[in-house]
Amino acid sequence: MSTTFGASPYPCQYLVVAGGGGASSGGGGAGGYRSNAGTSGGGASSESALSLASGVYSVTVGAGGPGGNVNSAPGTPGVSSVFGTITTVGGGSGGRINNDNASAGGSGGGAGLASVGTWVAKAGEVGEGFAGGANNSAVPHPSGGGGGAGAVGVTGTGSVSGAGGAGVSSSITGSAVTRAGGGGGGGRSGISSAGAGGAGGGGAGNNASGAGVAGTANTGGGGGGAYEGSLVGGAGGSGVVIFSLPTQAIVTFSGGVTQTSAVVGANRVYTVTAAGASDTVTIG
Repeated sequence: MSTTFGASPYPCQYLVVAGGGGASSGGGGAGGYRSNAGTSGGGASSESALSLASGVYSVTVGAGGPGGNVNSAPGTPGVSSVFGTITTVGGGSGGRINNDNASAGGSGGGAGLASVGTWVAKAGEVGEGFAGGANNSAVPHPSGGGGGAGAVGVTGTGSVSGAGGAGVSSSITGSAVTRAGGGGGGGRSGISSAGAGGAGGGGAGNNASGAGVAGTANTGGGGGGAYEGSLVGGAGGSGVVIFSLPTQAIVTFSGGVTQTSAVVGANRVYTVTAAGASDTVTIG
């Protein structure tokens, strides 16, 4: 630790959320969620304290995965976000109709509607998120919701497709915001309700002959499942990297970074909403 007030190494709080998974019929899983400024995803407690010496650190905001056609392809998993040594796993993809091809991820993707089998829930990454929901092979074959950072995706039951799991709330920016909700499962004829999106940016499933709703940008929310009939599930929402350092720290970013900052107490909080794989933050 520093022996001089206001000098490096600096105490750092962070929240790193990966991109959410794209949906197909099943809902997309939320992006992985790690934080030392409050609860992490998957039921984990706050991570360890972090000190950062002066230097250059990687920063990447993961993109959300595109949605897939319900009849021919699952969604695409989300992309990892990175802050220095902290990496989160992209959200799992929602499964297509009649195929066990949802995927695990930061939070797991939801199973697509199926008459030929019941697909088990796909896991979330330990310490980052929860599993997606299963489908139900009984008529009218409801699909499962994507997992969220704060709760499992709901399994389709009766004539209702599963809702996305809820995200996790953080006050790192000075006000409480919930992020990393899972996407709701999609519908079909005979299903009375598609799955709702999970709190924290999860996209809702569609039950009215339409595409699924995309996860909200910069929340890591999973995409919502589409209605049966050659339609495309919602894309996952992009992730976010948020960190705070004492106001004395000098912080600069490479040219590809989009960010805002605000003073909260004795710290300045940086919210990075876009950054590519080669981008960096320099702390002096």
